[in-house]
Amino acid sequence: MRLHTNCHIASATISHIQRTALCNSGHLSSVPAALPDNVEELQLNYNHIQTLRDNSLLRYPSLNTLSETSHALKTLPGLRALDLSQNALDDEMVATLLENLTSLEYLDLSGNLMQRLDETSFRDLPQLKELDLQRNIMYEIEGAFDSNPKLQRLNLAFNYLLCLTDFHMTQLVVLNASHNFIEWFITRQNLNDTFQLETLDLSNNKMLFFPFLPDHSHLRTLYLSHNSVSFYEHLADNSSYPNSTTTVEFYNMKKYTGNVTAQLWDESLHGDISSVEILDLRGNQVEYFPNGFIQKMPALSSLQMCTNCLESLNLTAEQFSGSLYELDLSNNRLSQIVADRDALTALGNLTYLNLSLNNLERLPSGLFSSLQSLRSVDLSYNNVDICRPEDADTGTDTSSACADWRDVASLKQLHLKGCNLKIMPASAFSGLSLTHLELSNNPGLVVRESIQSLSRTLQHLGLGNTQIQDVDFSHLQSLESLNISSNSLAYLPPSILSLNLKVLDLRDNRLSTIPSGQANALATKLHTVFLTGNPFNCCQTEWFSTFETTKTMNMVGQSGIECEDLIQMTHRVEHPQSFICLEKGGESIIWYILLFVPIILSFLGILAIVLLTFRPTMLQKSIKKNCLKPTSY
Repeated sequence: MRLHTNCHIASATISHIQRTALCNSGHLSSVPAALPDNVEELQLNYNHIQTLRDNSLLRYPSLNTLSETSHALKTLPGLRALDLSQNALDDEMVATLLENLTSLEYLDLSGNLMQRLDETSFRDLPQLKELDLQRNIMYEIEGAFDSNPKLQRLNLAFNYLLCLTDFHMTQLVVLNASHNFIEWFITRQNLNDTFQLETLDLSNNKMLFFPFLPDHSHLRTLYLSHNSVSFYEHLADNSSYPNSTTTVEFYNMKKYTGNVTAQLWDESLHGDISSVEILDLRGNQVEYFPNGFIQKMPALSSLQMCTNCLESLNLTAEQFSGSLYELDLSNNRLSQIVADRDALTALGNLTYLNLSLNNLERLPSGLFSSLQSLRSVDLSYNNVDICRPEDADTGTDTSSACADWRDVASLKQLHLKGCNLKIMPASAFSGLSLTHLELSNNPGLVVRESIQSLSRTLQHLGLGNTQIQDVDFSHLQSLESLNISSNSLAYLPPSILSLNLKVLDLRDNRLSTIPSGQANALATKLHTVFLTGNPFNCCQTEWFSTFETTKTMNMVGQSGIECEDLIQMTHRVEHPQSFICLEKGGESIIWYILLFVPIILSFLGILAIVLLTFRPTMLQKSIKKNCLKPTSY
């Protein structure tokens, strides 16, 4: 049974059906204020409401459905910004809602259910400058933006687009088409206009080829990470690949161009990249750079090549410009890097160099000493040793089996994890002012006095999994972060108590407890501590209470810190009720039981032997009594 109630508010007739308020076609200019506070659905279709203020609906805490038709929007020709995100709108709904919004400049349609756009989708929005269409289910956008000549920022991320083969939006400044299924990006042929595009994001797609960019553009940032991009110049060599094709054909190129046949690698395909400053090619399949490719980017400041298939790199031939600031070649297959003095001198502005996770055994002679702007170097997981004074560069060899960065005053961060280092030369860091030194995962490493020269500057030191046992850290008075995890430490090095550490990593050692004095000292300084993976004694966990009650300290993975009781059962330290320790000093009564049981058993065994030795007749009588009883028959 439905109950209908009518009342007059602001010249509108409002009908309340159960918990639904019908306020349609009422000439309302604001949300009614006198509805029942338990209303769950409110319909305000065909009214004149222009703004929903922050407090408009606060008086209706049970409201879960609000309906306003496009009529409310049609009466707002001056509207400039509209957010319709997360409304489950399909293509037709959006088309209806956008009618007559000729002044709209910003439109957010993200998180809806739009599938296909065409030339009618946004034709009434000539002033549109920014459009967000991310996280829909779009698979086609043919001609959708031809009526938006002022559109500058377009977000198409997280959709189902398969290709962008007719890019001709010369006015666009930012295009985000990441996280789709795009295989091709091709600019419309025979366009002489200069594209205003500055940022193009095609990351996380299915691209096999470098995008075919405009012939004239202002492109500065190009994101291509996590695709399958490779270069195929080598396939054009008929002598090496006599049966391979040297062309690729593109069909169905819309009405503007016919079928396109292009050379498999042609310099005109990658277009104008002369203004590119950031090129992100992480997570692709690049084995080499085509001839002259790097030279076409004189403004390049950051090249991200992590996780590709590079086997060698010739810095002399590639001719990187002096604008290069960051070079990341980590996680490739590099076995050699070739460079002469001139090439290294040209890289005078290189500040961040990452060569980790490669197969390097030799480096160009004078590599680091020539790069006087270096602040961070990562050589982790290579087989390059550290030069000793007697290994000084004689100037005759073009490559060296060791690395020498002595007296590079700008160097602040040095990462040498997993380099199979054993003995660190005393002069390894002379002339440096390092703030971060990472030496973890070098089992058996002997640092000795090599880090003494860093006592004034070193702030982070990584010595995890190096088998250190007793290292004096007291001279490192600037140290704020220390990693000594995975070292089988049975106790804390006393020297760390004199430091003003903020971060301490003690994971995966053999600590059974942390004495109260040490715990109290650390609690006043540490901000972050890592303790998981240690066999703590459940009956000596006062340190945990000290750390837990220190509001300025964060025990990372606190729920994973475990302890063992005396019968080697494992418990969470944060649950003291799960284990019992009765003695004030931290010893369990079980300890005494386990101690005296073998003594009692031993005593009983000795007593039995004595009785059987001196009174053997007892055994015979016992046997006769129990085993030689006469039978009843």
